[in-house]
Amino acid sequence: MNPANDHHQDHPHDEPGSTESRVSDPALDTPEDVRVDTLIEGDATIEAIADAVEQQEAPDAAETLETLPQADASDVLGEMEIDAAAEALSHMAVPLAVSVIEDLIEEDPAYAGRVLGEMAPDDATDLLQALPRKDRDRLLTLMAAGAALRVRELLVYPRESAGGIMTTQYLSVREHETVVEAIEHIRRGEPIESAQQAFVTDRKGRLRGVIGLRKLLVSRATDLICDICERRVDAVQPEIDRELLAREFERYDYLELPVVDKDQRLLGIVTVDDVIDIIRAEGTEDAQRMVGAGKEEGVYSTVVQKLRGRFPWLIVNLFTSTVAALIVLRFEGIITEIALLAALMPLIANQAGNAGQQSLAVTLRGIVLDHIRPQRSLGHIRRELTVGAVNGLLCGLIVGTVVAVVKVATGGSWHLGLVIAMSMTITLMIGCGTGSAMPLIVRRLGFDPATASTIFLTMVTDSMSFFVFLGLATLFYQWIT
Repeated sequence: MNPANDHHQDHPHDEPGSTESRVSDPALDTPEDVRVDTLIEGDATIEAIADAVEQQEAPDAAETLETLPQADASDVLGEMEIDAAAEALSHMAVPLAVSVIEDLIEEDPAYAGRVLGEMAPDDATDLLQALPRKDRDRLLTLMAAGAALRVRELLVYPRESAGGIMTTQYLSVREHETVVEAIEHIRRGEPIESAQQAFVTDRKGRLRGVIGLRKLLVSRATDLICDICERRVDAVQPEIDRELLAREFERYDYLELPVVDKDQRLLGIVTVDDVIDIIRAEGTEDAQRMVGAGKEEGVYSTVVQKLRGRFPWLIVNLFTSTVAALIVLRFEGIITEIALLAALMPLIANQAGNAGQQSLAVTLRGIVLDHIRPQRSLGHIRRELTVGAVNGLLCGLIVGTVVAVVKVATGGSWHLGLVIAMSMTITLMIGCGTGSAMPLIVRRLGFDPATASTIFLTMVTDSMSFFVFLGLATLFYQWIT
């Protein structure tokens, strides 16, 4: 055994140059988190809490601010250093961050402007887009000129486009520069976190290639960038929809993707962390659109915003529900004669609706992940119809058997159980067929397949379930009585 190593192990702190490396579990509270919790529970002053929050990692600081009452969160943020406040605000949920910024605008608009100016341009743009136009313009005048200019450049693009989510903070070098000139160019520029490569442009700012930072460092000082860079580089236009952009990242495993205009001038880049946010946002928007809630609505939206997004679809649902009501009214006579039909109607409609929701969810997921191509749509619908038929037959046999036993035990005919089994088989096929076909048809027509899909699916399954069940009961009336 090496004596030197033995001595080092016994006395790890005796070496003046030794360092201790600690890896913390992200699931556990850090000492800074514990300190913040203690101060909050102990009713400490805003200044003390702000000082403690500054010591937290930015995501943890954001979480702390999100748990505080809105007024306290804005007060704490107002006492923090500008850079720490900007980092924390960048990691907060946008609706909460907007509410904090609105409070700051009333209390100290100059400070709010400085905080936004310190944020990454794309993060500041996200917040400004969610603010009323008056507040947005006011903050832009209070931001540093350079930061305001970068944000204004991003504000011209729609929120759901590549231009709306890109950042203008990236590394770039000129193709005519030597390696040593390019390194000096990067050194003089604004520091960029987590950059792995630099984009190569010509004198007019047009994208000409990309070069990894490692390759830049190991190349000869006199090499020209144009001779050593990778010329083949993928890029997107700023108008591309963010959902399509997310698919490109998923398909080709991009970490970042440049955004260029029609003349190939480099405008900015989209990074994978932005795409993760896109995927999360699209998933929640689709879930809300399925049930007729506004896609822009959030937990902290105002009552007026919630009403504006929901009420129109509730009116649509009111009219679609009348279809089922009219069908039931048409069969009023047989329902009066066989009261058990009224008790069984919700059971059949509910099963058909649930089966349709299952098919709808699978189909929408396939559309989002681009797994269902147009040429394979019919195959997908056939499989769902088969699943609906088998599930309907199995469920129908169970319910039909129970009803048949009950009817026989009470001196009635078991034939009603058979009618129920047939009805459930047919209606579950209809539910699965509608749930799988409807979003594909809507997509083919050029609309969002998730929009209020649940409302229209429920209309079809309820209406057809009542029609099939009551229609078969009427057809076999003499037999089941």
